[in-house]
Amino acid sequence: MGAGGAEETVAGGGQEGEGQKEQQRDKLLYPDDKDLLYEEEIQRNPFTLKLWWRYLIAHAESPFRRRSVIYERALRALPGSYKLWHAYLLERLKQVKHLPVTHPRYESLNNTFERALVTMHKMPVIWIMYLTSLTQQQYVTRTRHAFDRALRSLPVTQHDRIWDKYLTFVGQKGVPIETSLRVYRRYLKFDPTHIEDFIDFLLRSGLWQEAAERLAGVLNDESFRSIQGKTRHQLWLELCDLLTKHACEVSGLKVDAIIRGGIRQFTDEVGRLWTSLADYYIRRGMYEKARDIYEEGMRTVITVRDFGMIFDSYTQYEESMLAAKMETLDIEEEGGEQFGGENGAGEKVDGENGGAGGDTTDLRGFWLADENDIDLRLARLEHLMDRRPEIVSSVLLRQNPHNVHEWHKRVKLFKNNPERQIMTFTEAVKTVDPMKAVGKPHTLWVAFAKLYENHKDLANARVVFERAVQVNYKALDDLASVWCEWAEMELRHKNFKGALGLLRRATAEPSVEVKRRVAADGNEPVQIRLHRSLKLWTFYLDIEESLGNLDSTREVYERILDLRIATPQIIINYAFLLEENKYFEDAFKVYERGVKIFKYPHVKDIWVTYLSKFVKRYGKSKLERARELFEQAVRKAPAEDVKPLYLQYAKLEEDFGLAKSAMKVYDQATKAVPDHEKMKMYEIYIARAAEIFGVPKTRQIYEQAIESGLPDKDVKTMSMKYADLEKSLGEIDRARGIYNFAAQFADPRSDTDFWSTWHEFEVQHGNEDTFREMLRVKRTVSASFSQRHNILPEYLMQQEQKQIAEEAADKHDQMAALERQLASPAVEAVPKDGMRALGFVSGGVEGQVGTGGGGNMIANPEDIELEEDGEDDFDERVEVAQKDVPVAVFGDLAKKVEADKSQSNASEDVKVARPLGALERLKKRQKT
Repeated sequence: MGAGGAEETVAGGGQEGEGQKEQQRDKLLYPDDKDLLYEEEIQRNPFTLKLWWRYLIAHAESPFRRRSVIYERALRALPGSYKLWHAYLLERLKQVKHLPVTHPRYESLNNTFERALVTMHKMPVIWIMYLTSLTQQQYVTRTRHAFDRALRSLPVTQHDRIWDKYLTFVGQKGVPIETSLRVYRRYLKFDPTHIEDFIDFLLRSGLWQEAAERLAGVLNDESFRSIQGKTRHQLWLELCDLLTKHACEVSGLKVDAIIRGGIRQFTDEVGRLWTSLADYYIRRGMYEKARDIYEEGMRTVITVRDFGMIFDSYTQYEESMLAAKMETLDIEEEGGEQFGGENGAGEKVDGENGGAGGDTTDLRGFWLADENDIDLRLARLEHLMDRRPEIVSSVLLRQNPHNVHEWHKRVKLFKNNPERQIMTFTEAVKTVDPMKAVGKPHTLWVAFAKLYENHKDLANARVVFERAVQVNYKALDDLASVWCEWAEMELRHKNFKGALGLLRRATAEPSVEVKRRVAADGNEPVQIRLHRSLKLWTFYLDIEESLGNLDSTREVYERILDLRIATPQIIINYAFLLEENKYFEDAFKVYERGVKIFKYPHVKDIWVTYLSKFVKRYGKSKLERARELFEQAVRKAPAEDVKPLYLQYAKLEEDFGLAKSAMKVYDQATKAVPDHEKMKMYEIYIARAAEIFGVPKTRQIYEQAIESGLPDKDVKTMSMKYADLEKSLGEIDRARGIYNFAAQFADPRSDTDFWSTWHEFEVQHGNEDTFREMLRVKRTVSASFSQRHNILPEYLMQQEQKQIAEEAADKHDQMAALERQLASPAVEAVPKDGMRALGFVSGGVEGQVGTGGGGNMIANPEDIELEEDGEDDFDERVEVAQKDVPVAVFGDLAKKVEADKSQSNASEDVKVARPLGALERLKKRQKT
């Protein structure tokens, strides 16, 4: 009794402890002193949402159980408050967020949602919260029913918000496919534009039949617009891939018709679609049909890319079939070795049965029924590889059947098979339209005829040429080439009369009746214009000159001239022919006809040849006629082409006429030639005048050239030559005057040659006054050019090039460089600071470091340094050549010069020696 009582006492104590805890938790649910104010207001106005909301805000930090009591009380008073239900459900969802879906609180949450939906069944947000929670709990049936209730409760305008969640739910794993199918079908009734999502679901689920049917329905709907941005082209390719990859699972659709429709509609994926169709038949086990599809595809594609795709797939198919057959035979052989006796007995029995029955036919020995057809498959594969160039040629010709070059390449593929070549040429000439041809269509006919010619079949070659000359070519030259080739073939086979007859037939002018009939039709064939083909006539001329006589050849030339299709070369050739046969006057008449027909520049060669031949033939005998011809030639010739004619004319006058007439011709030539050739013409004129009349006669020509308006550069050059002439004649003053005149065209900074020439001239033939005058003119000209051009880029470039040349010379001659460095202090005239500005012409003085007193002296580097006492002596740097002149010219100056000479001789021993050059110092050092 004691023990039992003790146990009861302990049990009773435990129950009392649990009851106390429950009482403490229950006390938390009751209002405390702080809640009295809110409770009183709620008691007075229990249906005011604001009071309940303030009460909940005041307990924002309280436990959820305490807040849930407030929520329940508030919802009991205000069951239609969306705000309260939404906040309450959000907090309950937050409480179960981290709990497993099997926790009991989820069931309580679901009950709360059900209670909310009693009054909130029109609120889509509440439904979405509930459905999302059920989806996470993975209750399939319960969730599906909830989605259905939501769709029934909400208006249609808000169904799209539910369907998004619904489709997400049925797309989860674990949902039966039939359920998902039914849901998607219902959804398509609501929004048919999302059929692509349904098709994607069917593909993911492996429902190939319905996916193909739905995709075919989409393609048949012309008004369909993809919401995924797919084009009809992409949908076609997806359907073709589906039909070919799952050929055995899909039935009821005309796969062949569907894919062929895609081939006709989408030309950029022809190769892929043909391979897909062949793959479809391969998967269906229809191997011969697949091979036919490959062959048809290669015969119809028009791009090399599509052909390459089909051909690669075809060869891969043949190789895989061959490998599979070889593997099968290997397995059968291994099995036959194990069961060889039994198989032998069986074959014997079959043979006996076959012999007993007379009506049965045994095909086992026939080669088509032989299972070991590896040789046949190998031959088929090799034949396919051998046919590849031919098939590629067919593809290129399907792109453009009028491509002549591709037809020639196709013929070369059958070079060892004349029959195929003839068939190819026949097909080519029937297919190619000359008006659309790319290339020369007549070459096909010519090559076709040469094929027969090479095989000694001239009759068929002539038949081909006869048909070729009847074709209406686009260009006249093509038809003429066919006639020429035909005639050349006859010549190669020694049929000279036949060749001439062909050319006469070809060059015959059509009759008036034929021309009238063609004009009435309005479509002039090229054969009507064949008689005006220059190519054909020139070939005819060559044949006539080789095989005919002079009269027939002249007749051909005359016909060419009558048709007015001659060229200058034909005129010249005709004249040469007549000259060879001693018909000189007739040749000159031909030249006359040529110069009347053609104009410059084409007639230039005719005139030159005509004049040369005439002068060579008659010379002095018909001088007046020759002069008239030359006058006519130079009168019609433009300025650019008149120079050789004038030179030829002048040569005629020099050889057979008067020298004065020759000078007159040269004078006319200097006025007729263009400005850029006048200088050369004057040089020729002066040279001929000097040779014929002597040098003094050229003075007038020089003056005429200088005054004729030559460019400044040519005027300067001509003046220098004129001055050299006067200097050679001893006319120093005239030469100086010419230099003075030409100085206005020579810039001292760039035309250093002119000024150095004048400087040398004055040193040799001048005196102090003339030298000063030259320096004055030089300064004046330099100032005028500076005002005109300021700084000339040519001058800067010349200075730079001069410096580069000096540096290059110094590298090769080190002694000269050393001497230049030692002599530079005495020769350089640039101031020490080196700051003289380009383009500035000084007034004649420059600052120079003086030698005494450390001051600066004022000096002009261009002046002659004279003694301070006024003695007229030149600078030591200017070496003036002395010339014997009468003493009376100098007067008292001669005595002064003699006194200076004696004084300088007396002071030679006292005078400081000049500085030695580098070479002299080096020699002196070697001696010591």
